[in-house]
Amino acid sequence: MDQIKIGKFIASCRKERGMTQANLAEKLRISDRAISKWETGKSMPDSGIMLELCDL
Repeated sequence: MDQIKIGKFIASCRKERGMTQANLAEKLRISDRAISKWETGKSMPDSGIMLELCDL
């Protein structure tokens, strides 16, 4: 898996919906720092959060 491509995809989808990292983090009940790490390719979303992330 290319973490950077996935991160850019998450950022793109979030921005298309007019959400900030803080908005997305609040909806997922995680920190905005985690969202930042995903979007920069430094980490990946936990598998337990993937379905909720996809729904948003």
